[in-house]
Amino acid sequence: MTRKLAIFLAGLVVVAACGYRRNGVVFDGFEGPDLSKYWQTNKFLPGAVEIQSSVVRAGSGAARITLRPGDQIPQEEGSELERAELLESKRLWPVEESAYEYSFSLFVPQDFPITSTRLVIAQWKHRCPVEECTPGHPTLAIRYESGELFITKQAAARREVLYRAGDDIRNRWLDFRFRIRFSRTQNGRIKGWLGDRMIVDHKGRTAYPRAGGYTGRAVFYFKVGLYRDRMSEPMTLYVDEYRRQRLPDDLAFGDPESLHDPS
Repeated sequence: MTRKLAIFLAGLVVVAACGYRRNGVVFDGFEGPDLSKYWQTNKFLPGAVEIQSSVVRAGSGAARITLRPGDQIPQEEGSELERAELLESKRLWPVEESAYEYSFSLFVPQDFPITSTRLVIAQWKHRCPVEECTPGHPTLAIRYESGELFITKQAAARREVLYRAGDDIRNRWLDFRFRIRFSRTQNGRIKGWLGDRMIVDHKGRTAYPRAGGYTGRAVFYFKVGLYRDRMSEPMTLYVDEYRRQRLPDDLAFGDPESLHDPS
């Protein structure tokens, strides 16, 4: 093997391990031994996230996220919160009045506990530029409580339910896709699919007003994993096939396949 070929092959290994960007698409198939550069690690404790090959949506790897009783990141110790979440890298955070597409696959195991405890498994939050903002809830969230999957939007004091499904979601991959424009005005938009079926088509405000501390240009961040109130049982969730892309505004809310890069 020549030296140039060896360097080229080594580069392919690095790309596979760290995810890649192509034509503006950020992709992570969780194929490497460690988390890629697209994720921050400050929202879970050591050992909570593992790349494994037993349960995958595609390829040979997926992230297994396990939340155990008492798992609290340092700044939340003593509170009612427990979490193990992958937080998107800061350089990928969406900004207001621009359109984005996100897709990712989640697997909830058959033995996942059915509980009424608050549980968020994916969310987009409006970044608070001060110490604390009100309200502090996600602007868009996927929740699983009492055996029911539902999607909520909040851009004011009241939370809205955009989608609700009572069928058992366990033991199968859930392929989500969202097209989102965060806006403090009626220009906001959310379209969502579960598999090939559209489940959300919302028009209206999708960001908090400046009152309550949300001053300056609105910036948002995506998290996926397990975020709950305290429980005595562990939970495990699998994540695979994460994609994120900024979209041209004139095409963002048309045909869902027109901009999807399957590679």
